[in-house]
Amino acid sequence: MRATAADRAASSANPYLICAVAWAIPGAGHLWQGRIQKGLIFLITLPLMFLFGLWLEGRLFPFEATQPLVALAAFADIGVGVPYLIAKAMGAGAGRVVAITYEYGNAFLIVAGLLNMLVVLDAFDIAQGRK
Repeated sequence: MRATAADRAASSANPYLICAVAWAIPGAGHLWQGRIQKGLIFLITLPLMFLFGLWLEGRLFPFEATQPLVALAAFADIGVGVPYLIAKAMGAGAGRVVAITYEYGNAFLIVAGLLNMLVVLDAFDIAQGRK
């Protein structure tokens, strides 16, 4: 297999820095490593999935140690990176429990974060030369 210039440049980058960038901006880790198509797909779909969850009136869960499942949902929410931080700063994601779409919104928010965590792991594997 031949290495491209992007592969050689990515191999010299710190994999942990790539992971931090990949977490903050979904798809950025792949874009940095020259995986343009995958990076653009992640850059578009994951934030849209997160926004769709907010539009469906899902809730951004708080970190509550007394309720482990709520804390796990909060950890999953934050997995999407900067879109989560922007939504929290804007006061979005209060969630309206009586909305018909509330649970669907929660599912979209949580899955967007969890999928981004998998994307970060994929970017790490690429940076390590495993893919």
